[in-house]
Amino acid sequence: MTYAIIAVIVIAVVIGLVFNYKRSKAINERGIEADAVVSRIKEIETENDGQRETRYEYFVKYRNEAGETVEAKLGNPPRFLMEGTELRVKYLPEKPKYVLTVKQ
Repeated sequence: MTYAIIAVIVIAVVIGLVFNYKRSKAINERGIEADAVVSRIKEIETENDGQRETRYEYFVKYRNEAGETVEAKLGNPPRFLMEGTELRVKYLPEKPKYVLTVKQ
């Protein structure tokens, strides 16, 4: 029973990694660049074996090709971002809610 649970977890992690890789590759190859600004930072606290860990999710706002303002999760945030930081991102028009920073 324990091995089955571990196998399911490993399979789920592998599927998630493959999905993220494919999405990032598509954005890098076909993404549209836009200027963006960090709109909010979400702090997520977790506890694992009695130790508290904090991680952050960064969200940016940008204008898409249609001129609409979109808020999206930043997929590969550089270190030490603050709200209001301006940066360049890439997005896919069919999936605008997840963006990557443009490598400079």
